[in-house]
Amino acid sequence: MAQLLVIDDDAAFRDGLAETLRDLGHEVAEAANGQDGLAQFDAERPRLVFLDLRMPGLDGMVVLKRLCGNGPAPPVPVVVLTAYASSTNTIGAMRLGAFDHLTKPLGRADIADVVARALSRSASVVPSDAMAADGPLVGNSPATRAVQKLIGMAAASDATVLVTGETGTGKELVARALHEHGPRAAGPFVSVNCAAIPAELLESELFGHVAGAFTGAVRAQAGRFREAQRGTLLLDEIGDMDAAMQAKILRVLQERVVTPVGGRPEPVDVRVVAATHRDLLRLIDEGRFRADLYYRLHVIPIALPPLRDRADDIMPLAEHFLHLANPAAPKRLSSAAGTLLAASSWPGNVRELRNAVERAAALARGTTIEAEDLAFLRTPASSAAAIGTDLTLPEAVAELERVMIRRALAEVGGSRTEAARKLGIHRQLLYDKMKRHGLGDVSGDGS
Repeated sequence: MAQLLVIDDDAAFRDGLAETLRDLGHEVAEAANGQDGLAQFDAERPRLVFLDLRMPGLDGMVVLKRLCGNGPAPPVPVVVLTAYASSTNTIGAMRLGAFDHLTKPLGRADIADVVARALSRSASVVPSDAMAADGPLVGNSPATRAVQKLIGMAAASDATVLVTGETGTGKELVARALHEHGPRAAGPFVSVNCAAIPAELLESELFGHVAGAFTGAVRAQAGRFREAQRGTLLLDEIGDMDAAMQAKILRVLQERVVTPVGGRPEPVDVRVVAATHRDLLRLIDEGRFRADLYYRLHVIPIALPPLRDRADDIMPLAEHFLHLANPAAPKRLSSAAGTLLAASSWPGNVRELRNAVERAAALARGTTIEAEDLAFLRTPASSAAAIGTDLTLPEAVAELERVMIRRALAEVGGSRTEAARKLGIHRQLLYDKMKRHGLGDVSGDGS
């Protein structure tokens, strides 16, 4: 049994959470606002705090900062709660040392799990300053929120980060978020696409050169590492780097010194984030990537899932891109258009979705985007033929199920009842499969 504290201005939610915690065998103190919560914290000295993010007066972020005092994190685990999760409040809370960041409503199993985890170890130590404006990491799927939390915990560190994921999943956005939410935010953010620069020019591009170092070097060049001094350098598509350059990058990461072509070694103070869409472990097995460089990069790994595995993010992303296309008067998606977007497979991931939404917004005649405005999209049926032969049989069956469910939903305008009838299965089985494959909300019928 442990002493816990719930700080939330919603009386019904606060009472329900406190009752569940008491049922789990704990003693619970309650506070209806941030000021009372701080007073209760000093009086009760709880072992765990549940803290609402949005409250009048002192909001949850201010309370969390005060709980930190002058330390890098609160003295006890703090679970931040919100009904409106965003990349900013998730990353901001985790940077301030929150143990976890959960979205309301909470199920009993979720509550029991976070209490068990929080009481078994101390809160994460992640210092921070003020939050930035809401960033581009849009989405509230479990996979996206896991990435947001990891960014929040890693932002304050100078440790090297390796971001992996398919092309178009947003690897540079992760690197920018790490920079903007960290202590180097006032410094430069420099991005280099290693695959876009010829191998013979990459050394000069990264490390710089002195005047006269080679034919055509009429002026000295600082190089991207020195341009990123006291900031962050993104080495994008590092899996395409040749072996000789890999060895030089390894030396820079180990010694924090760069040597311009034709010049002398110079120290650099840079946080390095690397990104790739390639399978580096496979490249290591094939002798095309250095294992020692991989482990030097792989200090904090962040893996971005493809958009097809986080279907709950499709509509929030689409609406976000519509707003970016015309902030003053963004166009809206009809129900049929939204169903078509959700049913598409998006092999190009978030980048493809953004292009599709911007194209539809530009060409749609009215203020609402209809399904016919998205006729250029690849149909779900076409992706059935694209199931790779390198998949295992269970993986191929799962992918085929995803394709057929998306197609059935698109053809019947999103009605789960009609989709189940079309697929020849019971409606509850369709719900189970949609949940298993991450194909959106299954709480209602959708008819």
